[in-house]
Amino acid sequence: MDTRIIGGLEVGAIGLGCMGMTFAYTTGQRDDAESIKVVHRAIDLGVTLIDTSDVYGPYTNEELVGRALKGRRDEVVLATKVGLVIPPEGRDGMYRDGRPEHIRQGVRESLRRLQTDYIDLYQLHRVDEKVPLEETWGAMASLVEEGLVRAIGLSDVRPAEIEKAHAIHPVATVQNELSLWTRDDEVVEWTAAHDVGFIPYSPLGRGFLTGRYTSSTEFGADDFRSRLPRFADGALAANLAIVERVRAVADRHGATPGQIALAWVLAQGDQVVPIPGTKRLTYLEENAGAAAVRLTPEDVRELNEIPPPVGTRY
Repeated sequence: MDTRIIGGLEVGAIGLGCMGMTFAYTTGQRDDAESIKVVHRAIDLGVTLIDTSDVYGPYTNEELVGRALKGRRDEVVLATKVGLVIPPEGRDGMYRDGRPEHIRQGVRESLRRLQTDYIDLYQLHRVDEKVPLEETWGAMASLVEEGLVRAIGLSDVRPAEIEKAHAIHPVATVQNELSLWTRDDEVVEWTAAHDVGFIPYSPLGRGFLTGRYTSSTEFGADDFRSRLPRFADGALAANLAIVERVRAVADRHGATPGQIALAWVLAQGDQVVPIPGTKRLTYLEENAGAAAVRLTPEDVRELNEIPPPVGTRY
């Protein structure tokens, strides 16, 4: 697989998001043995950016990734996050915590769960508006100085926040949502201009752009997509027109709609490395194959003209 450089880190052009292996999509449906096989096969395919977070589970995702990487840690760029907390009463009470003491405690616990003595990319999951960004980012920068992490990044931010952090310590990467139905031209352009990596999460529109979902009844009550406006019955039916537009391009390339959706994300710039998530080997192979798809300028223009989806993100 072709590689790209993000924040000074060389990774495969397609990464792997691990959230769904233990969190959000999989309540009561975990298959850790299969997930570990997915991580191992990803590495074999050149999918070397492995992304997790302490809040996924919480904690169970990092523990799983740590087990999966045993003996193969040096073959990957390991990325995790800090700054969101799920209280004992459950996910609906999730809150932000950007206090320096939380950052310092969080990295120690993540290192233990991941069974490693360093993290390649440590990301602030959300900016905590109750804590000055200078304090939060300063704490994260100190972890680089201590050798606990190699680089630091931000997630779900706008250019003004990136610039504020960048003035204190280099921002290696920004992880925002980006796909054919969630555009973010402003931040993509900012990262390209400032040599900052862009890591799109949900590059397949939470699976919708693959064409595998045609009804809201396909999501269990514990699947958080069942609560998202774009996946409600009326909106989902209208949004199927987007998939058909993507499928038309896919048919010309002998590819799947999901591969075209990922190829469009890759076409947004050399600093872009999407992290589609999966817990199945079949979908991993399909996603990795997107790195070999070469869209023409006409393809990109056609995909750019796809109208926005019906329904908000959340």
